[in-house]
Amino acid sequence: MNSKEIEDRLRLKFSRDSGGQKSISDFQVMPDGHAGLTFGFSAIGLDGRRDEYILKVAPFGVRRSGNTDVYRQAPLLHALFSAGLPVPDVPYSSPDETELGTPYIIMERLPGRTFVIWAPHTSFRPEETGPIWRQGAKALAQIHGYDWQPELSGWGRVRALSDELSFWAPILAKTENKAWLTKGQKLAAQLADNPIAPGPTGVVHGDFQPGNLLYVNMKLTGIIDWELAFIGPQNLDLGWLLMMADKDAWHDNWQPVCDISAEELVSIYEKERGQKVENKEWFEALACYRLGAIATLNIGLHQRGKRTDDFWERMIGSVDTLFERGIELSSPSHTSNKTGAL
Repeated sequence: MNSKEIEDRLRLKFSRDSGGQKSISDFQVMPDGHAGLTFGFSAIGLDGRRDEYILKVAPFGVRRSGNTDVYRQAPLLHALFSAGLPVPDVPYSSPDETELGTPYIIMERLPGRTFVIWAPHTSFRPEETGPIWRQGAKALAQIHGYDWQPELSGWGRVRALSDELSFWAPILAKTENKAWLTKGQKLAAQLADNPIAPGPTGVVHGDFQPGNLLYVNMKLTGIIDWELAFIGPQNLDLGWLLMMADKDAWHDNWQPVCDISAEELVSIYEKERGQKVENKEWFEALACYRLGAIATLNIGLHQRGKRTDDFWERMIGSVDTLFERGIELSSPSHTSNKTGAL
């Protein structure tokens, strides 16, 4: 099914559901919709009211699991939105193929622009990016403070910290770059040899960083792209944010635009969360391992022409630095404060 067929089905749905009172316009593919198919459109009523939406559909012909199971985001976002957190509402969704030919969610389109940390849009003033990162750290603590058990206890399996190492190992093993394989496996071994307690369990975004946050005039307006979300060790998110901000994790020609320290990010998070963070270096090292493994897979697909994406071409230089930074952070000198096993 192509985008025109999806658009036609969507038009039919809105007309039918509204008794002919609503039509859609400006249907278009969203450029940043990597996980599944993502479209933007407007719904216009006979009274002239215009509502802006984002449609995400599950990919066709692919087993629906993890980030390809688009519908699973609906109960999560509904719960977070109802709790007053800065996420889009989901007024329409379906787990089956009846309406659009595939499961889907339709979210309200929040105002703002994401901050791509390596190449931010010119509307962001490079000398004033501190508020972007500070608000991100505060918002992450608010998400992590959400009491997930009343509404989401049956939403999905609670993921264990040990799952992260075992999950990425076979993916890393597929790389044909022997240097990357050696460094990645060394990092994985150090992480496994220095087990720590998982810390608080709850909602994990899975890719929390300014590129998935919306801003208007430097003010955070929403948290988007929840395809990778799960229930598990929440320090995974903080480690990921610290990695994104860490200039030592990135190649010299692919540096994040960030003017605040890791210590300040953690301090903001801890103050909002109301508790101390343990083993932040270990969790950042794990983030380096996860992204390094992801990069080896996607770079290989890109270079073989199976999934062309120039983003991964630009990431090539940072695979070594990610693994090397992770090795440094997970060394015994950085992880001496062990608090338990995986």
